[in-house]
Amino acid sequence: MSEEVKKTTNVTARNVTASEAKQSNNNPGLPRTANGARNDKADKSVAPKKFERVANTAKNFNSDRPRRDRRDRRGDKPAEDKQFEEQTIAIDRVARVVKGGRRFRFKALVVVGDRKNKVGVGVAKGQDVQAAVTKATAKAKKSMITVPIVNTTIPHEVEVKVTGARVLLKPAAPGTGIIAGGVVRSVIGTTGITNLLSKSLGSNNKVNIAYATIKALESLVPKDQWIGAKPVKKSVKKEAAK
Repeated sequence: MSEEVKKTTNVTARNVTASEAKQSNNNPGLPRTANGARNDKADKSVAPKKFERVANTAKNFNSDRPRRDRRDRRGDKPAEDKQFEEQTIAIDRVARVVKGGRRFRFKALVVVGDRKNKVGVGVAKGQDVQAAVTKATAKAKKSMITVPIVNTTIPHEVEVKVTGARVLLKPAAPGTGIIAGGVVRSVIGTTGITNLLSKSLGSNNKVNIAYATIKALESLVPKDQWIGAKPVKKSVKKEAAK
């Protein structure tokens, strides 16, 4: 009986080792034992150590690396207040006929003002819209004029003609607002004038109307420079006698 029991135990042991070998062969990541089968217990003990090493290295890397603010990377600077307000009135595409065909460019009409008493208009062309606007803005800043303003309106009525465009400007009472349309409103809106009556007569060319409006504002005369105007007396405080 003892020999039969030994034989059955040897057969069962062989079957168990064969089944373990099959399972281990399906999982190639497990280490092999002396019998050639892969050991699950060894893998369970090694795997956590591997994860611990990776976690420790990542932790050390993050701790050693200095943190940088996003604002420093971008190089953002606080936005500066613009001294002049820029407004693009019109952008047109123009063509130039050459031997090989037509070359297209862009023409920009820009008005620049400081919302007080300075305003200017510029026209320029460029290969693209951005270049044209930049050139026109530079020209407008170079040709700025000073507008005499009295109580948020102009001192007197004026009418000016430039080529085919005529522009009429009239002073208005407080609370009237800017009664103007199109180009005239854009030009007057960049100044400190808040009450005005206007009428655009003649040509509808935006460039001519813009230059006519600038010429009308330039021709305004301050009230103290009118003929027969009484000089404004400056109040002088007398110092009290000691």
